[in-house]
Parts: sequence; structure tokens; C-alpha cells
Amino acid sequence: MIVLHAVVAIVLVLALIIYANWDPVIALVIGSLYLGVAGGVGVLETVVAIASGFGEIMTKVGLLIGFGVLLGARMHSLGALQRLVDVLLRALGPKRLPYALSGALTSLFSSIYVDVQLVLAAPLARGAAPRIGKHGLPLMASALASGIFAGYVFVVPGLGALTIAGQLDISLGRMLLLGLLIGPITAIAVPLLFRVLFLRGNFWKPEKDEHVNEALKAEEELDDDLTGADAPKLPALWLSLVPIIVPLLLIASGAIAGAVVPKDERDALLATMADKSFANLALFIGLLGAYLLARFTIGKPRTAKAVERGLNTTGQILLITGIGGSLGAVIEATPLDETLGALFANGGAGTSVVVSLLFAWFIAALLHFAIGSVSVAGIAAAGILAPIAGSLCVDPVVLGPAIGSGALFAVQVNSNFFWMFQAMLGLSTQGALKTLTISTTLASVFSLPLVILLGLFVR
Repeated sequence: MIVLHAVVAIVLVLALIIYANWDPVIALVIGSLYLGVAGGVGVLETVVAIASGFGEIMTKVGLLIGFGVLLGARMHSLGALQRLVDVLLRALGPKRLPYALSGALTSLFSSIYVDVQLVLAAPLARGAAPRIGKHGLPLMASALASGIFAGYVFVVPGLGALTIAGQLDISLGRMLLLGLLIGPITAIAVPLLFRVLFLRGNFWKPEKDEHVNEALKAEEELDDDLTGADAPKLPALWLSLVPIIVPLLLIASGAIAGAVVPKDERDALLATMADKSFANLALFIGLLGAYLLARFTIGKPRTAKAVERGLNTTGQILLITGIGGSLGAVIEATPLDETLGALFANGGAGTSVVVSLLFAWFIAALLHFAIGSVSVAGIAAAGILAPIAGSLCVDPVVLGPAIGSGALFAVQVNSNFFWMFQAMLGLSTQGALKTLTISTTLASVFSLPLVILLGLFVR
């Protein structure tokens, strides 16, 4: 019964937002209240879960979002992202840019934290979108969705790949090799499929699918500041990009070193860099660098103006992200994960590679669709399958990507990432469903045959 209530809650949230045009914050709270009461959590306990879920998600991503948005505003004030888009467009052309960005996010810049990737890449995607053409924004949104999540679940040091490998006791080296085969192919293929299958006819309706929020309005005003008659003299492009490159290098270095060096052998510096909270410090270092660079180049008044706009934008994004975390907390308070776990733990093993991998994919997909977290779905699915992995007719190193593939399935309204994605790319809820949800579904379905093919050869 709890599975049915979870489905009703998600459908209720979608109906209130899309068809009744209710504010997403109100719709998410109503959906959370329904699920908590109907799922037996109780009224008071549901309210407590909503409040604690908001606080917990703010603890995890609040500073990441705040520092990331402010960093994006500083970088925009320096003209860095706009000029980078110009360079990429000249080098690759508008038709190739989405696929190059998606492939780079998965392979070269795969991050252990999807939130960090989003806050750093979203301004680049928005800046490039108008120059790609009529469907530039949805195509770039699809590229971001597939690039970020394919790297997250397939390519070490993505957190999804690391946790799944740990649960199944898989060699990180072997996991990395398979991930580099599956991840980039999936990341590049998905926006191509999205363009061919969906960006035709009247599927994308800018008036309904795009939402010009305060972030976009602020950036449009900043664009005018940078191109007007009194435009400031901007620093060299390479120097302007340093505040973004440094945090990425710090985060990636800490994640890789943390995966290679055993926990009890790390010194104080390495232990700090390997901790998830280090991403907050890395982003702050980038923000500080961007702030100082802006103060000494474009001047104090323009820098202060960019800071003010960034702060105005941050509150809007934090609120909707926090309420998305509240729904996740209510789901965790129900017995949904235990119900699904018990259902599949006794499901038995398949007798062939194909059946075994389909079995793993389906468990992870259903867990993610119900729970709303890619990492939690991957961890839970790996935990369910780990005790019977030896009886499955497939090498565990292939079982890992199968779980990752399933965990990608349909990122939607019960994920706090969904609401971050919507706000930071300037999409309506319907627009986010059309891009993020469809693209992650495509990534999940497209990557499954690749995993099965590898499973037939890897022993």
C-alpha cells in the first residue's frame, strides 16, 4: 500500500504544479503531508520530517548552492562564461557544443558531487543556449543532465560509482575502465537522441517550458553592462577562468586521492580533501578568487552589483531545493524502502547474464523512482544484491554499472536536484520534466544494452 501512496503523492505534486499552476513549494508540502499521513507516519511526525528534511538538505547543499550561485555571478561579471562560450562556439560550432559539453562533464570533469557540477555548468549552458538556435536551452539542459549523471553513476570518482563499487566489493580500477566505456557514450548519445526524438514540432513551448526567473533577469542586465558604451576592461580569459578551474581541480584531486589511499593511511590534509564538506571550502576559494579579481579589474561598484544580484537569486533557489529535501525526508520516514527491499531480496537470481543484469537494473530503477535519490537507490540496490551477487551469472564489476544504469531512471519531482536544475537553468516545472526527466530516462534505457553487451564478454 505504501508504494501506491508514494505514486499518488508524486502524481498529486505534478498535477498541482502543471495543471493547477500552483507554486511548487506549496505543492511539494501538500504532497509531503499526504504521503506522511497516508503512509502511517502521523501528522506531527510528518511535520517534523518536513522541517528536518529541509534542514538536512541545506546542511548538504546550502553552502554549495550559495557559493556556487555567487561564484557564477562573479564569473558573469568578469565576462568569463560569455567569452568561453564564444571560444567553444568558434572551435566546435553550435551543433557540436552540447555533445562536447556532455562528454566533458562525464569524462574530464566527472565530479563526486552533482550539485557542484550543476552550479558551475548551468551558467555556461544558459549562456550558450541562445547561440545554438531555437531549441538551444532544452538541448543544453539535456546535455547537462546526461553528462552530469552518466559521470556520477558510471565513472570513478563519481559518488554513485564509488558507493556501488564499495557495496559490491568491486575493484575501482575495473569499475573506472568500464565506466569510461559506458559513461561518455551514454552522455553524448542522449542529447543527440533527445534532439532527434523530441525537439521537433511543438514539443518544446518556450512560453510554458521556460521561466525567466530573477537569475536570468540579473544575467541579462549584466550582459548589458558588459557590452555597453561604458563596458569595463576585462581580464584575460584564462585568468577569468581560474576561479572555476581551481575548485574543480581541488575537488577532483581530493576525491581521487581519497579513493586510492586507504582511510587509515591518510594524513590530515588528504583526509580533509577527501571529505565531502571540502567541496564547500573549494567553492569558497573559487568565490574569493573571483571576488578579488573582479574588485581589481571591473571595480567595486560593478562587483557589489553582481554580489547583490547573486544574493537575491540564492534565496529563491535555496527555498525550492530545501522543500524538495523535505519530500525526500518524508519518504525516508515511511517504510517504502524496506517494503521494496523485502520484495526484491527474496526475488532470487537469474540464470543468465541478461536476466541477472535486467534484474539489477529493475531493482535500482524502481527504488530511484520511488525514493528520488540516485545515490540512495544505487546504494540500496547494491545492498539488496550483494548477498546474492555470487549466485548471479555475471561478473560483479558489470553488475555495478547495471545498478548505476537503473538508478538513473527518471529523475523527477521527488529529487531535490530536480528543483535545483529547474531554477538554475530557468525552466518551468514542465520544462524540467521535459528535459531532466526525459534525458535521465533516455540515459538509463540507452546504457542498459551497453552494460548487457559488456556482461557477455567480461568474466
